[in-house]
Amino acid sequence: MDLYFKVEEKLKELGMNFELVEHEPALTTEQADSFIEGIEGVRTKTMFLTNKKKNEFYLLIMDDMKRLDMDRFKEIVEQKQIKMASENSLMEKMMLPPGVVSPFGLLNNEDKDIKVYIDKEIINEDRMSFHPSTNEKTIFIKTGDLIKFLDNIGQPANIVEI
Repeated sequence: MDLYFKVEEKLKELGMNFELVEHEPALTTEQADSFIEGIEGVRTKTMFLTNKKKNEFYLLIMDDMKRLDMDRFKEIVEQKQIKMASENSLMEKMMLPPGVVSPFGLLNNEDKDIKVYIDKEIINEDRMSFHPSTNEKTIFIKTGDLIKFLDNIGQPANIVEI
């Protein structure tokens, strides 16, 4: 099944409205932003992280203009070391290639073993934007609906101060 279709199907099943923008493949955050310029909603970056032993995985959602303080995040998740997860781990856990990491990839995480974190700084924004398992589309979804989506798929969000 097409990974985007899986996202669209789930959002429709949950009765969630979203705005879809189709565009050429976005290879960088800056390029992705240029395709959705002028559309209301916080631009996010979603990072797939792991611990040193590669036995704990984390999905962190934050404003795409903010820089991640890795030391702060490792304190939050109580790990000695945190790093970006490998391309292989990303494919294995969410069936996604690099560049399209988003909470929608959690639909493919059968083990439900990825802990989700959202930066407190963006949680009160009305809408957020994500690639829906493809870098040729961007979805704008209400923040409340994102939280409901995560709860529905059994991967609730932890709201943290990064």
